[in-house]
Amino acid sequence: MRLPFTQVDAFADEAFGGNPAAVMPLSTWLDDAVLLKIAQENNLSETAFFLPDETGEADFELRWFTPAAEIALCGHATLASGHVVLQSDTALDRVRFRTRRSGVLEVEREGTGYLMALPALAPAPKPLPAIVAALGVTDPVETLWHDGGYAVVVLADEAAVRACDPDQRALAAAGQILVIVTAPGDTTDIVSRAFTPGFGIDEDPVTGGAHAVIVPYWAARLERDAFTAWQASARGGRLSCRLADDRVMLGGQCVTVIEGAFLLP
Repeated sequence: MRLPFTQVDAFADEAFGGNPAAVMPLSTWLDDAVLLKIAQENNLSETAFFLPDETGEADFELRWFTPAAEIALCGHATLASGHVVLQSDTALDRVRFRTRRSGVLEVEREGTGYLMALPALAPAPKPLPAIVAALGVTDPVETLWHDGGYAVVVLADEAAVRACDPDQRALAAAGQILVIVTAPGDTTDIVSRAFTPGFGIDEDPVTGGAHAVIVPYWAARLERDAFTAWQASARGGRLSCRLADDRVMLGGQCVTVIEGAFLLP
């Protein structure tokens, strides 16, 4: 069986930046075990699978797999999936994806890039001593938690975010959660990094789902609904952020870097 395969650098304006995602349209769902094995073979932070939505609620049904598990929400692979669909049909301005645990997500054209709508997942203050210890940071400004499995540690400045050197084994012991460190930025309004060793990825390069969590926090703290963000991973990625009621609107560009076929036995 030959499955179409596109690798996209999401939240990147040129190749080798942002966060790579594999995008694989299907005609019918394969067994979950097979989807996971495909994601493991791709060995990227995310492989997105989609097929036409039979419910009529959206254009496509979309699922995401890391090399370790299926996850509830992935922003960069949603943006990459929107890029693949909209690049294949220039008459379309918007595409809607129905997901199993995060509702309907939208990607639309915006200039030379795209604008994506994710659910706003506002975190609440909560002590996270084990996470703070595993991150190796001192004197966090604030720690927060969202029950979707998101831990947020707010630091004083961008230098502290960049200097963060976590004990990945200790973070993995906390389970399948997304750990986010964030602070005010030097050249953007905010910066962040995201760690997901429980999902088989030590550090995720650019994470839309992380911004679904931290944008509501920063909107309240900055007292404005729109601002810029930089995810300070080795690859790095720039995002525009806006809070619109119960949605987080993230803007960014995508670059296709590989096109081909996955040969499934």
